[in-house]
Amino acid sequence: MKLWLLRHAPVIAQAGLCYGATDLAAHAHHTAATAERIARELPGGIAVVTSPLMRCKSLAEAIVALRPDLSLTVDERLAEMDFGAWEGRAWKAIPRGEFEAWTAGFTDTRPGDGETVREFMRRVEGAWADWCNGGVDAVWITHAGVMRAASLLHAGIRCPADAAQWPSFAIEFGECRTIEAV
Repeated sequence: MKLWLLRHAPVIAQAGLCYGATDLAAHAHHTAATAERIARELPGGIAVVTSPLMRCKSLAEAIVALRPDLSLTVDERLAEMDFGAWEGRAWKAIPRGEFEAWTAGFTDTRPGDGETVREFMRRVEGAWADWCNGGVDAVWITHAGVMRAASLLHAGIRCPADAAQWPSFAIEFGECRTIEAV
């Protein structure tokens, strides 16, 4: 069984912005190019599941438009982490003390009074369990945070113990990674 993890195209926003749960649009031409590339690669009958945020949903809709053999499901659990009051602010504008407090208590501290990493991981874990129990290949059109959470879940980590355990690998806009499960 294979899970394809596809990150949305670049958003229409200033670089360096914290926009986790903020519903931003993605650049249309990048979305179309990513959809064309991925639509050719996806196997027939794969389950297409998307975050409800428009930067992902527009990509999922573009893929399904190119591949009418595929159907689309929206899953709220695939939305990016909610950074509360930090949303819409430049990462560099977030007071260092607030950021350090979050990383020091990474699992259960609410960044900007938003969602904790534990809550986020539980949410993604619910979608992960449904995929594992479903027994079919799927593509999740989602966000970098969800992709990193899925990599932890694949490694058997339900929640990182601290910030150092959170995956730090780069994920480009439009990047697709796959996970194989037995």
